Amino acid sequence: MKKLSIIIPAYNEEKTIHFILNKIKEVELINNIQKEIIIVNDCSKDQTEQAILKYIAETPQLHITYFKHEINKGKGAALHTGISKATGNFLIIQDADLEYDPQEYNLLLRPILDDHADVVYGSRFIGGKPHRILFFWHTIGNKLLTTFSNMLTNLNLTDMETCYKMFRTEIIQHILLKEKRFGFEPEVTAKISRIKNIRIYEIGISYYGRTYEEGKKIGWKDGFRALYCMIKYNIFKR
Repeated sequence: MKKLSIIIPAYNEEKTIHFILNKIKEVELINNIQKEIIIVNDCSKDQTEQAILKYIAETPQLHITYFKHEINKGKGAALHTGISKATGNFLIIQDADLEYDPQEYNLLLRPILDDHADVVYGSRFIGGKPHRILFFWHTIGNKLLTTFSNMLTNLNLTDMETCYKMFRTEIIQHILLKEKRFGFEPEVTAKISRIKNIRIYEIGISYYGRTYEEGKKIGWKDGFRALYCMIKYNIFKR
């Protein structure tokens, strides 16, 4: 029986974590693929842990594994922990907020199951799926970061910074990842681009973005960190 590992880094998500878990619970994966949910709490300061443990106790039908960092290490570090613990054939990153729709896992799975792809990125900038209209400069920043990344990797992605990245698990587990905070996206993109004969696909997804008042955590400083990581991992740390 094939299995999808769903990695959820969580930091101060007590108000939304049960909503995203409910959405994942409702998903029926194609080809009878099973779900493995791995939550990594990055030392939240609110009641995230209590909310997760309560949900696990009340929803035994879901295969949820919970890990906790005793000190805050960053989103990237939480992803490293989750990736290392995955036992599925395939792996996807899922933020704990409600910006991405788990019903679209099957869109990303299809190219892999059809043996066309090893990695699939879900793009917020292509296709006819719904997208919440929010910040102009945030969108421009994402597109500039993607363009610069493409120049260094020779890929033609439209959304390098997307949360939804699906991998064959053995591929992502064999990549040595170092970025502990918001440098995960450019680092992993740089490193998979150098894997010989890697097959990378992209598919349009929906996007239900949050405002900063609603809990969005990415800011302009993270954009500069992404630029630094692109230069570091594409030029100096090849």
